[in-house]
Amino acid sequence: MTGEQDRAQGQEPHLSTDDIGSEMDGRLTSPSAGRNAGPILDALKPLLAGRSGLVLEVGSGTGQHVAGWAGLFSTLEWQPSDPFEQQLDSIRAWVAQSGYQNLRPPIWLDAAEDWPLLGPLEMVISLNVIHITPWVVTKGIVRGAANALSPGGLLVFYGPFKEDGAHTGGGNARFDASLRAQDPAWGIRDLGDVAALAADAGLSEPAVTMMPSNNRLVAFTKS
Repeated sequence: MTGEQDRAQGQEPHLSTDDIGSEMDGRLTSPSAGRNAGPILDALKPLLAGRSGLVLEVGSGTGQHVAGWAGLFSTLEWQPSDPFEQQLDSIRAWVAQSGYQNLRPPIWLDAAEDWPLLGPLEMVISLNVIHITPWVVTKGIVRGAANALSPGGLLVFYGPFKEDGAHTGGGNARFDASLRAQDPAWGIRDLGDVAALAADAGLSEPAVTMMPSNNRLVAFTKS
């Protein structure tokens, strides 16, 4: 990984410390990903009802989430991505294990840079990424999604957010402090700042779904 890529994405993979690699076939599994899979799925169902086309996940991590979605949303084709080789290896193993024809092999993607031409996208989704990467990554995801989405397509973020400059709970405030202690360029983003980026890129006002543990699922639509 080059120094420029280090600065864009952070020096460490964005898997949390509870992630384990216990599968003999190379799949990494994350207890936290398992815990939030159900609530995220419930929030995505109404957004994806009746949709078809290609979905890009930015920062697929272990690959658990995207492998599950491919089996449940068969009218959509799923493209995982990540900038770290350990995660890409795990995602490849999840793809192979799933056997789903609508789940593509992962691609290397530095979201802060110009994206490869993937064709019109129905959705871009990124879970638990923008608070553990520099702000330039958030800007890159919004810019890339605005360029790649079909009209009516969705940009979806999941994770903790500030609202009107304030944390939504004490746990988020402590988490934010710990992130900034690790890297001053990291930190929980304010929903208003992300919404402003989206508006400048031609996306809608955010539709916000309240999630467990003071998280949010935030969806923007391309006009």
